[in-house]
Amino acid sequence: MSDEPKDLFSEPTMTTQRKKRKRAKSAQVFKPYVQDQNMLLPPSLEELIPEKHLVRVINTTIEGLKLDALLATYKGGGASAYYPKMLLKVLIYE
Repeated sequence: MSDEPKDLFSEPTMTTQRKKRKRAKSAQVFKPYVQDQNMLLPPSLEELIPEKHLVRVINTTIEGLKLDALLATYKGGGASAYYPKMLLKVLIYE
């Protein structure tokens, strides 16, 4: 150990440097979004929705959209968010 006083304003500590790197690398994190997942009973949500239901039209339409501009607005970091396509489907169907 040296007896010289430390200059607190000279260089950032390793902890500060790691935090800055961590923040810079944070990416968008979404909650898992799997439409085709099976349930115990009934075996699939597909069985519950009639073939010509409005939900299917909305699903097909939104799945065909390119939402890159919408995804770019998410900053990333923090807790995982709901997938934007799923939220858009809910908003339109309501």
